Amino acid sequence: MSRLRLFAVLALVVLSGCALPGSQSGFDTDRDLGHVGDYAHDDTFEFDASDGLTEAQLEAVKYRSMARIEVVRGLKYERDVSLEIVGRAEYRDRRAGGTGNASAFENEIWRGAFVVDGETDVEQAFDDLYGDSVQGYYTNDRIVIIADDVDDVRIDRRTLVHELTHALQDQHFGIGRESETIDGLRAENGLLEGEAGYVPQRYDRRCGTEWQCLSDSRPPASSGEGLAERPFNVGLFLSIYVPYAEGPPFVADLHERGGWDAVDRAHDEPPRSTAQLIHPDRYPDTRPVDVAIADRSSDDWRPITDGEDGGSGEGDSDGTGDEEPRTETIGEATLFATLWTNGAIDRPLTEGATDDARYNYSHPATEGWAGDSIRVYRSADEPTRTGHVWRLEWESRADANEFADAYRRLLETRGAERVGSAGSGVYRIPDGDPFAGAYRVSGTGTTVEIVGAPIVDDLAAIHAADPGSTPSPETAAALEPAPAAAPAATVAP
Repeated sequence: MSRLRLFAVLALVVLSGCALPGSQSGFDTDRDLGHVGDYAHDDTFEFDASDGLTEAQLEAVKYRSMARIEVVRGLKYERDVSLEIVGRAEYRDRRAGGTGNASAFENEIWRGAFVVDGETDVEQAFDDLYGDSVQGYYTNDRIVIIADDVDDVRIDRRTLVHELTHALQDQHFGIGRESETIDGLRAENGLLEGEAGYVPQRYDRRCGTEWQCLSDSRPPASSGEGLAERPFNVGLFLSIYVPYAEGPPFVADLHERGGWDAVDRAHDEPPRSTAQLIHPDRYPDTRPVDVAIADRSSDDWRPITDGEDGGSGEGDSDGTGDEEPRTETIGEATLFATLWTNGAIDRPLTEGATDDARYNYSHPATEGWAGDSIRVYRSADEPTRTGHVWRLEWESRADANEFADAYRRLLETRGAERVGSAGSGVYRIPDGDPFAGAYRVSGTGTTVEIVGAPIVDDLAAIHAADPGSTPSPETAAALEPAPAAAPAATVAP
């Protein structure tokens, strides 16, 4: 299943689901809003769902839910949606059978971000995460609910409404995404998942007063403080989870500003960075800055290009063509996940969270993010050896220094030691740590630059130091005069 067409419900707690085959037939568009098939939004049912539902009862619940979503959202379904149940073991097998190994580019990107270590394949980490966390998904007029016990399934109201909202989005706006970067995809997903989280909230407000509703079978929400004991990669989870955490308040803000019309317009102009999700006041005007990386590598190292498959080296480009170096953008949300997971941010995830968002991704170490770009380099002699250059732009010099301080704390939590003089900005994480290697941190003004390499001697070969940068951001304020006003590194469209 492609991530570009799959909308999953991720949760820290197990949610129950339901199953129902559907016809995917067209609906009469002249019908009244809130009337789907033979069911209306204000229908009441006599049956008790506590012991499970028959197929006919499940059909009634589905259509009544669709009618109610129409009332909440002000849009009509154009066609039916099928609904089925899959056991978790079967889902894991399906997913594992559809993925291979990650490319060298992907593995180095996530290793450089200190999310997936150098001993773990990124695709395997994704498989483990989705296999344990996905509770349901929507794709191509089809909802699939993942159940731990297919013989004892309970319908969960919010899961069903969430996925049915995705179906409505698909029928009216489409669910394809334009971005190809980590940050861009998280941002666009934030609108889609945010709306699919906000609609159930407004649906629930009518339950017990205007509408008879099935009981909510979800366990109490987890605080997230037990994340470290989870069997999946916590940093990867936090990166993926930001659309579910910060998306609903983002959509709520849009709705408060301009009603559903504002949400409709956002489908034509989705958020372009997770910074806009986390800080809705930056949408739509504050766009991410384009960050360029100058190639200062020696002949011994070359950047992986767009034309390469990035894998083991077999069939890769020889680097002599005109292909552009391949780049990735990590973004504010994943930066927060990086720092929090590695102990560089010491506060509970729920501190500052709201009723709409379980986690708060805003922190002084990352909230001044304006843009970033990371490039992967490969040894010409040993293609399995990789390194990276990561350049990050910040809205102010103070923001840049705040992040650099947090990044150095991250290195220290991994056991890094300084190499050379105190101001060299070079650190080495010793062998034995899954993130072992050399790292150089430097900066100038609102820019922080990080170079990662297998050993210290490779740092200069991958990216020679810029004579105009300070040895380390911690000395930037002392070495450079402060401007009268820090320039804002934002660009309006």
